[in-house]
Amino acid sequence: MHSSEPAPSRESSPRSLPPGFYPLRALAALRELIKNPDDTRHVFTIVESLSGRAPLRLLASRAQILPILRDRAALERMPEGSLGHAYLAFVDRERIDADGLVQASVDGETGALVRGADLEYVRDRLRDTHDLWHAVSGYQGDLYGETALLAFSTVQTLNPGLVLIVLTALLRARDPQLYRLVFGGLASGARAEWLPPVEWESLLPLPLEEVRRRLRVAHAPNYAPVRSADLRMTGELAPA
Repeated sequence: MHSSEPAPSRESSPRSLPPGFYPLRALAALRELIKNPDDTRHVFTIVESLSGRAPLRLLASRAQILPILRDRAALERMPEGSLGHAYLAFVDRERIDADGLVQASVDGETGALVRGADLEYVRDRLRDTHDLWHAVSGYQGDLYGETALLAFSTVQTLNPGLVLIVLTALLRARDPQLYRLVFGGLASGARAEWLPPVEWESLLPLPLEEVRRRLRVAHAPNYAPVRSADLRMTGELAPA
Protein backbone atom coordinates (compact mmCIF):
# COMPACT_ATOMS: atom_id res chain seq x y z
CA MET A 1 0.00 0.00 0.00
CA HIS A 2 1.11 3.56 -0.63
CA SER A 3 0.57 6.17 2.04
CA SER A 4 2.71 9.00 0.70
CA GLU A 5 2.20 11.09 -2.37
CA PRO A 6 4.87 12.54 -4.63
CA ALA A 7 4.92 16.27 -5.16
CA PRO A 8 2.95 17.24 -8.26
CA SER A 9 5.06 17.66 -11.37
CA ARG A 10 3.99 18.66 -14.81
CA GLU A 11 6.71 16.45 -16.20
CA SER A 12 5.75 13.30 -14.25
CA SER A 13 4.03 10.49 -16.07
CA PRO A 14 0.21 10.81 -15.95
CA ARG A 15 0.02 7.12 -15.00
CA SER A 16 2.96 7.05 -12.57
CA LEU A 17 1.06 6.20 -9.39
CA PRO A 18 0.23 2.57 -8.59
CA PRO A 19 -3.12 1.71 -6.99
CA GLY A 20 -2.98 2.71 -3.34
CA PHE A 21 -4.05 5.36 -0.84
CA TYR A 22 -3.67 9.01 -1.88
CA PRO A 23 -5.44 11.11 0.77
CA LEU A 24 -4.33 14.48 -0.60
CA ARG A 25 -5.95 13.75 -3.96
CA ALA A 26 -9.05 12.59 -2.13
CA LEU A 27 -9.23 15.71 0.05
CA ALA A 28 -8.80 18.02 -2.94
CA ALA A 29 -11.70 16.28 -4.67
CA LEU A 30 -13.73 16.41 -1.46
CA ARG A 31 -13.35 20.19 -1.30
CA GLU A 32 -14.76 20.43 -4.81
CA LEU A 33 -17.59 18.03 -3.97
CA ILE A 34 -18.56 20.17 -0.98
CA LYS A 35 -18.81 23.20 -3.27
CA ASN A 36 -21.04 21.32 -5.72
CA PRO A 37 -22.60 18.06 -4.39
CA ASP A 38 -24.10 17.36 -7.82
CA ASP A 39 -20.69 17.07 -9.49
CA THR A 40 -20.43 13.26 -9.39
CA ARG A 41 -17.00 13.08 -11.00
CA HIS A 42 -15.39 14.13 -7.71
CA VAL A 43 -16.95 11.08 -6.02
CA PHE A 44 -15.11 8.84 -8.46
CA THR A 45 -11.83 10.65 -7.78
CA ILE A 46 -12.24 10.18 -4.02
CA VAL A 47 -13.12 6.50 -4.30
CA GLU A 48 -10.29 5.87 -6.77
CA SER A 49 -7.75 7.63 -4.54
CA LEU A 50 -8.60 5.57 -1.46
CA SER A 51 -9.38 2.19 -2.99
CA GLY A 52 -5.96 0.59 -2.54
CA ARG A 53 -6.00 -2.84 -4.17
CA ALA A 54 -9.19 -3.91 -2.39
CA PRO A 55 -11.37 -3.95 -5.57
CA LEU A 56 -9.41 -6.93 -6.90
CA ARG A 57 -11.22 -9.24 -4.50
CA LEU A 58 -14.56 -8.24 -6.02
CA LEU A 59 -13.63 -9.77 -9.38
CA ALA A 60 -15.97 -12.66 -10.17
CA SER A 61 -16.90 -12.53 -13.84
CA ARG A 62 -16.61 -10.20 -16.77
CA ALA A 63 -20.25 -9.85 -17.72
CA GLN A 64 -21.08 -6.50 -19.32
CA ILE A 65 -24.29 -4.95 -18.03
CA LEU A 66 -23.98 -1.48 -19.53
CA PRO A 67 -25.33 -2.51 -22.99
CA ILE A 68 -28.38 -4.02 -21.27
CA LEU A 69 -29.07 -0.89 -19.22
CA ARG A 70 -28.75 1.22 -22.36
CA ASP A 71 -31.40 -0.88 -24.14
CA ARG A 72 -34.54 0.89 -22.97
CA ALA A 73 -36.82 -1.04 -25.31
CA ALA A 74 -35.67 -4.36 -23.89
CA LEU A 75 -36.14 -3.13 -20.32
CA GLU A 76 -39.63 -1.90 -21.14
CA ARG A 77 -40.56 -5.36 -22.43
CA MET A 78 -39.81 -6.90 -19.06
CA PRO A 79 -42.76 -7.78 -16.79
CA GLU A 80 -44.56 -5.17 -14.76
CA GLY A 81 -43.13 -4.92 -11.27
CA SER A 82 -39.74 -6.25 -12.38
CA LEU A 83 -36.37 -4.91 -11.34
CA GLY A 84 -35.93 -3.73 -14.93
CA HIS A 85 -39.02 -1.55 -14.65
CA ALA A 86 -37.94 -0.28 -11.21
CA TYR A 87 -34.60 0.71 -12.71
CA LEU A 88 -36.33 2.62 -15.53
CA ALA A 89 -38.61 4.33 -13.02
CA PHE A 90 -35.59 5.45 -11.02
CA VAL A 91 -33.62 6.88 -13.96
CA ASP A 92 -36.73 8.56 -15.37
CA ARG A 93 -37.53 10.15 -12.01
CA GLU A 94 -33.98 11.41 -11.64
CA ARG A 95 -33.74 12.41 -15.33
CA ILE A 96 -30.54 10.44 -15.86
CA ASP A 97 -29.41 7.50 -17.96
CA ALA A 98 -26.83 4.72 -17.87
CA ASP A 99 -24.26 6.84 -19.69
CA GLY A 100 -24.38 9.65 -17.13
CA LEU A 101 -22.26 7.80 -14.56
CA VAL A 102 -19.90 6.66 -17.29
CA GLN A 103 -19.27 10.26 -18.31
CA ALA A 104 -18.94 11.36 -14.68
CA SER A 105 -16.32 8.69 -14.01
CA VAL A 106 -14.39 9.65 -17.15
CA ASP A 107 -14.50 13.34 -16.20
CA GLY A 108 -13.40 12.47 -12.66
CA GLU A 109 -10.30 10.55 -13.72
CA THR A 110 -7.05 12.38 -13.23
CA GLY A 111 -5.00 9.83 -15.18
CA ALA A 112 -2.59 9.62 -12.23
CA LEU A 113 -3.11 5.99 -11.28
CA VAL A 114 -1.77 2.96 -13.02
CA ARG A 115 -4.65 0.82 -14.21
CA GLY A 116 -5.02 -2.82 -15.07
CA ALA A 117 -7.76 -4.79 -16.75
CA ASP A 118 -8.97 -6.30 -13.45
CA LEU A 119 -9.14 -2.99 -11.62
CA GLU A 120 -10.88 -1.26 -14.50
CA TYR A 121 -13.44 -4.03 -14.85
CA VAL A 122 -14.34 -4.00 -11.15
CA ARG A 123 -14.54 -0.21 -11.05
CA ASP A 124 -16.74 -0.11 -14.14
CA ARG A 125 -18.98 -2.89 -12.88
CA LEU A 126 -19.62 -1.11 -9.57
CA ARG A 127 -20.22 2.17 -11.40
CA ASP A 128 -22.62 0.65 -13.94
CA THR A 129 -24.68 -1.17 -11.30
CA HIS A 130 -24.90 1.79 -8.90
CA ASP A 131 -28.38 2.80 -10.05
CA LEU A 132 -29.54 -0.82 -9.74
CA TRP A 133 -28.54 -0.59 -6.09
CA HIS A 134 -30.76 2.51 -5.92
CA ALA A 135 -33.67 0.64 -7.49
CA VAL A 136 -33.34 -2.34 -5.15
CA SER A 137 -32.76 -0.35 -1.96
CA GLY A 138 -35.38 2.31 -2.65
CA TYR A 139 -33.08 5.24 -1.88
CA GLN A 140 -33.79 8.17 -4.17
CA GLY A 141 -31.15 10.13 -6.05
CA ASP A 142 -31.35 13.22 -3.85
CA LEU A 143 -28.47 14.25 -1.57
CA TYR A 144 -29.78 12.29 1.41
CA GLY A 145 -30.66 9.22 -0.63
CA GLU A 146 -27.22 9.19 -2.24
CA THR A 147 -25.54 9.55 1.14
CA ALA A 148 -27.57 6.70 2.61
CA LEU A 149 -26.74 4.46 -0.35
CA LEU A 150 -23.05 5.36 0.01
CA ALA A 151 -23.32 4.28 3.67
CA PHE A 152 -24.86 1.01 2.48
CA SER A 153 -22.04 0.67 -0.06
CA THR A 154 -19.41 1.39 2.58
CA VAL A 155 -20.29 -1.83 4.38
CA GLN A 156 -20.42 -3.72 1.11
CA THR A 157 -17.10 -2.51 -0.36
CA LEU A 158 -15.11 -1.31 2.70
CA ASN A 159 -13.89 1.65 0.68
CA PRO A 160 -12.54 4.45 2.90
CA GLY A 161 -13.32 7.01 0.20
CA LEU A 162 -17.01 6.37 0.76
CA VAL A 163 -16.53 6.72 4.51
CA LEU A 164 -14.97 10.14 3.95
CA ILE A 165 -17.88 11.33 1.80
CA VAL A 166 -20.53 10.05 4.24
CA LEU A 167 -18.85 11.57 7.31
CA THR A 168 -18.49 14.91 5.55
CA ALA A 169 -22.19 14.89 4.65
CA LEU A 170 -23.16 14.12 8.25
CA LEU A 171 -20.97 16.88 9.66
CA ARG A 172 -22.29 19.45 7.21
CA ALA A 173 -25.98 18.58 7.43
CA ARG A 174 -26.34 17.94 11.16
CA ASP A 175 -29.83 16.71 10.37
CA PRO A 176 -31.39 13.92 12.46
CA GLN A 177 -33.20 12.67 9.34
CA LEU A 178 -29.88 12.14 7.56
CA TYR A 179 -28.39 10.46 10.64
CA ARG A 180 -31.25 7.97 10.67
CA LEU A 181 -30.92 7.30 6.96
CA VAL A 182 -27.16 6.77 7.16
CA PHE A 183 -27.32 4.45 10.15
CA GLY A 184 -30.17 2.60 8.46
CA GLY A 185 -28.06 2.31 5.30
CA LEU A 186 -25.15 0.90 7.29
CA ALA A 187 -27.40 -1.68 8.95
CA SER A 188 -29.07 -2.60 5.67
CA GLY A 189 -25.72 -3.01 3.95
CA ALA A 190 -24.54 -5.31 6.72
CA ARG A 191 -27.64 -7.53 6.49
CA ALA A 192 -27.70 -7.76 2.70
CA GLU A 193 -25.97 -10.31 0.54
CA TRP A 194 -22.65 -9.21 -0.94
CA LEU A 195 -23.83 -7.22 -3.97
CA PRO A 196 -20.63 -6.51 -5.99
CA PRO A 197 -20.49 -9.99 -7.58
CA VAL A 198 -24.28 -10.31 -8.09
CA GLU A 199 -25.35 -11.37 -11.60
CA TRP A 200 -27.78 -8.49 -12.14
CA GLU A 201 -28.37 -9.51 -15.75
CA SER A 202 -30.44 -12.50 -14.65
CA LEU A 203 -32.33 -10.52 -11.98
CA LEU A 204 -33.63 -7.69 -14.17
CA PRO A 205 -36.74 -9.59 -15.42
CA LEU A 206 -37.66 -10.81 -11.91
CA PRO A 207 -40.18 -9.12 -9.59
CA LEU A 208 -38.52 -6.40 -7.56
CA GLU A 209 -39.78 -7.83 -4.27
CA GLU A 210 -38.35 -11.24 -5.13
CA VAL A 211 -34.98 -9.66 -5.89
CA ARG A 212 -35.07 -7.88 -2.54
CA ARG A 213 -35.81 -11.15 -0.76
CA ARG A 214 -33.03 -12.97 -2.58
CA LEU A 215 -30.50 -10.27 -1.80
CA ARG A 216 -31.87 -9.55 1.69
CA VAL A 217 -32.10 -5.83 0.93
CA ALA A 218 -34.60 -3.89 3.02
CA HIS A 219 -36.65 -1.15 1.39
CA ALA A 220 -35.55 2.34 2.38
CA PRO A 221 -37.82 4.15 4.86
CA ASN A 222 -39.94 7.05 3.73
CA TYR A 223 -38.10 10.33 4.00
CA ALA A 224 -38.26 13.89 2.69
CA PRO A 225 -35.79 14.16 -0.23
CA VAL A 226 -33.26 17.00 -0.06
CA ARG A 227 -32.03 18.39 -3.38
CA SER A 228 -29.10 20.72 -3.92
CA ALA A 229 -31.44 23.21 -5.59
CA ASP A 230 -33.43 23.41 -2.33
CA LEU A 231 -30.26 24.12 -0.32
CA ARG A 232 -29.20 26.82 -2.76
CA MET A 233 -32.57 28.50 -2.41
CA THR A 234 -32.20 28.59 1.38
CA GLY A 235 -28.59 29.77 1.20
CA GLU A 236 -27.24 26.59 2.82
CA LEU A 237 -25.29 25.83 -0.36
CA ALA A 238 -23.42 28.32 -2.50
CA PRO A 239 -24.68 28.91 -6.05
CA ALA A 240 -23.25 26.51 -8.60
